[in-house]
Amino acid sequence: MTNLPLDPARIRALFPAFAEPSLAGHAFFENAGGSYTAQPVLDRLEHFYRATKVQPYGVYAASIEAGEAMNLAFERMAQAFNVTADWIHFGPSTSANTYVLANAFAGWLKPGDAIIVTNQDHEANSGNWRRLARHGIEVREWGVDTLTGRLSLAALDAILDDKVRLVAVPHCSNVVGEINPVAGIAARAHAVGAVLAVDGVSYAPHGIPDLEALGADIYMFSAYKVYGPHQGVMAIRPDLAAALPNQGHYFNEAKPRYRLTPAGPDHAQIAASAGMADYFEQVAAIAGNAVEGENPFRRAHAAMRAQEIALARPLLDFLRTRNDIRIIGPDDPELRAPTIALHHAEPGLDLAKRLAKHGVMASGGNFYAVRLLEALGIDPNNHGILRLSFVHYTAPEEIQRLIEALDAEL
Repeated sequence: MTNLPLDPARIRALFPAFAEPSLAGHAFFENAGGSYTAQPVLDRLEHFYRATKVQPYGVYAASIEAGEAMNLAFERMAQAFNVTADWIHFGPSTSANTYVLANAFAGWLKPGDAIIVTNQDHEANSGNWRRLARHGIEVREWGVDTLTGRLSLAALDAILDDKVRLVAVPHCSNVVGEINPVAGIAARAHAVGAVLAVDGVSYAPHGIPDLEALGADIYMFSAYKVYGPHQGVMAIRPDLAAALPNQGHYFNEAKPRYRLTPAGPDHAQIAASAGMADYFEQVAAIAGNAVEGENPFRRAHAAMRAQEIALARPLLDFLRTRNDIRIIGPDDPELRAPTIALHHAEPGLDLAKRLAKHGVMASGGNFYAVRLLEALGIDPNNHGILRLSFVHYTAPEEIQRLIEALDAEL
């Protein structure tokens, strides 16, 4: 594997997990469930707990510093997204953020309004929205192709009209892996006056997108899958956030950061989230002139995607030679994120257990995509799929180890 834009040794040196003795000899292929944490994140988290673990936004030095560290996280996440800081909200997880957001929409939508959800999503970006049917909201399902798992724009066009107020889609599925044409979906939704909410949990680990270019009104991801702490990050167009009913304490209604995240925030983890932006800048510096981009965040995104495409190619080449497995989603690495799900005669979790004997850390099951697996004709509870997920810090040698393990166990 040649011409990688990122030197694996330099990238991996930024993750303490790769120097951890207990993890030595194991190749990590369950990144879609949670990535390793980058050193800049850990540095900020440790400093906050050591020096500023007090109530923030007060009048004394440690409290002022704590508030400034949290403010910086909002600003740095906004930089990564190419939006202003008033877009950014932190909550305990993406599932919790979506739950609160759906409750807000329940007070904003009117009976007879329609929303569109998919059956390609993780349940967090489907089930919470589907519950709006209790409030008289019409729920329309944009269904996948039952052979490929793909969402076609033609199928969206068939159910999209001026009754639709919200379209909720994944940037890419945590099983299918195909990168959905979000900009095209956004244009269609906006043409009928609808809001677009994008679940970016399975895409963001491969590069934070430029929201201005993407056109989404809402974009959510899980920081713990993007080399950060266990937080949910939610970017919302500010005028939309202001129009939604307040979900927090009544006396905080005029405070944008409090209206859609009613739970008390984890101050230290919010502050540590700035370390994700620090890390992306380090990735851009390692890539140097190997990729193009107007700023470090766009260069990091380009480098991470190029690295992952190169890493995925030999794996997908190998998988295509097998007639005993079904690759869920496209087998072209340029069309997908490197979250690769396989259906085999043997249950996915059983396969994962056998791969573990080879030092390959993977998992099997339904991955909260029960509706999707049912649509694809796969028993989500008793069989499931084997999921192999990696990111730009995966080493070429680990890809080869995975191929050899699959060859031995399939």
